[in-house]
Amino acid sequence: MHQAASNAPAAALLVHAGYLWLILALPLFGVLFNLFLGKRAGKAAVSLVAPGVVGAAFVVACYAFVQLLSLPPGSALTQTLYPWIHAGNLAVNVAFRLDALSGTMVMIVTGVGFLIHVYSVGYMHEDERYSRYFTYLNLFTLAMLTLVLGDSLPLLFVGWEGVGVCSYLLIGFWFSETANAAAGKKAFVVNRIGDAGFLLAVFLLFWHMGGANGLRFDEIAAQVDQIPPHILTAVGLLFFVGAMGKSAQLPLYVWLPDAMAGPTPVSALIHAATMVTAGVYLIARMSFLYVLAPGALEVVAIVGALTALFAASIGLLQTDIKKVLAYSTVSQLGYMFLALGVGAFSAAIFHLMTHAFFKGLLFLGAGSVIHGMSGEQDMRKMGGLRTHMPVTFRTFFIGTIAIAGIPGFAGFFSKDLVLASAFAEGHIGLWFIGVLAAGMTAFYMFRLLFMTFYGECRADEKTKHHIHESPKTMTVPLVVLAILSIVGGYISLPMHLLWGDKLGEFLAPVLAAHGVHHLSIPLELALMATSVSVAASGIALAYLFYVARPELPGQLAEQAGALYKVVLNKYYVDEIYDAAIVRPTLYGSRMLWRWFDVAVIDAAVNGVAAFVAGNARVWRRVQTGNVQHYAASLLVGAAVVLAYYALL
Repeated sequence: MHQAASNAPAAALLVHAGYLWLILALPLFGVLFNLFLGKRAGKAAVSLVAPGVVGAAFVVACYAFVQLLSLPPGSALTQTLYPWIHAGNLAVNVAFRLDALSGTMVMIVTGVGFLIHVYSVGYMHEDERYSRYFTYLNLFTLAMLTLVLGDSLPLLFVGWEGVGVCSYLLIGFWFSETANAAAGKKAFVVNRIGDAGFLLAVFLLFWHMGGANGLRFDEIAAQVDQIPPHILTAVGLLFFVGAMGKSAQLPLYVWLPDAMAGPTPVSALIHAATMVTAGVYLIARMSFLYVLAPGALEVVAIVGALTALFAASIGLLQTDIKKVLAYSTVSQLGYMFLALGVGAFSAAIFHLMTHAFFKGLLFLGAGSVIHGMSGEQDMRKMGGLRTHMPVTFRTFFIGTIAIAGIPGFAGFFSKDLVLASAFAEGHIGLWFIGVLAAGMTAFYMFRLLFMTFYGECRADEKTKHHIHESPKTMTVPLVVLAILSIVGGYISLPMHLLWGDKLGEFLAPVLAAHGVHHLSIPLELALMATSVSVAASGIALAYLFYVARPELPGQLAEQAGALYKVVLNKYYVDEIYDAAIVRPTLYGSRMLWRWFDVAVIDAAVNGVAAFVAGNARVWRRVQTGNVQHYAASLLVGAAVVLAYYALL
């Protein structure tokens, strides 16, 4: 396992690239076109423009990436467009930076994002809000590109909030159903908790950096060693709170499974290539800070490992095909944070990349199944689909093998690097948790595969009659992602085989290195054999339960009793949150409304208004405009004055 020896990113050679703005401008053009002309232009034009602009952005990104590769290691392409915020000591420009880290992310976002856009053409073609859907999808891509290309924390935060807003719009896209609208709101609210942590971290950094600055990453890196250690730990933990929200870690993971309410391509975009990777990118981008805050890194590692295990255990019993993949995403994100927490930043980005391939494939494959099953998502009503949907089955099978960590496929290489890094850094307990989660992953993914594609079809007769393979606009992206799920892992080979860890070497000048421990080849082979054996055991168990002896799961469920019910109901976390947080907050809000807002504030405001209105009703009688009334008033007044003086 290779680790760079330095504790901070290498000094970068900055090269001006006047075309970087195009990577963002192209999706922005798609947003404007679909928003203002989409309905009039028709579905054919939208189908061409919306994926086309993302594909064009991918081409520009490829050109930039090739140029970056031609420069010395640690170089970056930069472009400053215009001044943005200049107030006091704060000086922020709209400026972009494409280095090894952001370049890798841009390639993933635009490449996988383009495939998802193409897939969406077939999946959403009958939807009446077709142009609106692609408006949101292009906007989502624009926001994520802003997040990864921004050269400062304020600009990153613009993209951070942008993906949050777009997730709300897309998760609740079919808002006519209450559950879908509620899922969008849930994602929005939970992410606000994380965003509060992000902002507090930014404020703390700005407060302690002193002097004119724009919170640019190179400025922070240059001054970070002058900030007190306890402040760095606080900043690191607060940034991690933000990452917990975006990347769905314990305890802020609850929005992500509900995000399945949106269209399936949205699930692929959010959970594979964009939003959920934002937290991982943030921690990796701030790696130079985290290596100086080991306490914060320890928290990141522990939370990541526990999230991987917790979410994997829930995935064991889910019956909704998209919910299984949702909890799988939470679990795989836990692996990424485990890698970050042990200082293996490049391993985290490697797993992020391979996960984008195989999880994008799995979500789109699930969408193809749902499309072929006329909207059915319950795996208990599927079965035998491999003969009806051969392309979907073969590609889904490849994605399942990849996520299970079988040697030769992308997920094996990245997962093995994460686990080896944890072991090498002395986190034996966390390594064991990771291996256990890997076994669970292999079990529930092959459980999904067997229940969906093997055995007899359990759908009703009407659904059986309409089962069909998806159109090429949907199957071609599946094939491309399946190929990437095979070859994508070979960019970083273990034990210095052949070309070695190319991605790690590429990222090393940008990411700070925390650990310098190495594993001997026999030990690394033993660890690899252990994780593969555990995964193979999970696959064998899934075959036994769902192919060889399908009556066993029901028998075990009866024997497990309460434990089975607890896991099936996802440990009642949502119910606990509802009872401990949501309902008390609603009750307290209602009480404050009745006792303070209505009884005090409204009463005071309304009382003043009532007093003025009553007074006006009395005095307006004096100003009647009637001459006779005025004469009578003068007469009465004169009589009163005369009586007063007479009594004296």
